[in-house]
Amino acid sequence: MEGSMKVSYTVMCNNDVNLEVTLSKLLSNEKVAKAIKSEFAKGMRNLTLTSNEEASLYIKTEKEVYEFTVSKNDFADILVLAEEDARKHKRIKKECEGVELVDIVTLD
Repeated sequence: MEGSMKVSYTVMCNNDVNLEVTLSKLLSNEKVAKAIKSEFAKGMRNLTLTSNEEASLYIKTEKEVYEFTVSKNDFADILVLAEEDARKHKRIKKECEGVELVDIVTLD
């Protein structure tokens, strides 16, 4: 397709998860701390868990990424075309509504 783009998208659903948990919050959780101590320092006593940097753990719903190709002339309608592609391939199911664009790559 002359003057085309590859569009990648995922389907958004009501029960999707997208959480950020800081490392300090994770380590302060009693159940998590107990599991870490049990796994990595079994039988040891008087342990504390600390970290030298603040980092985050991301908990997200694993999503399948779908792709399709469109003309560069259709750039303004990419979101609508992605939703049409999802409906055409029956990717939008109950509890799912709409799509999220992941990437747009110019092919030529």
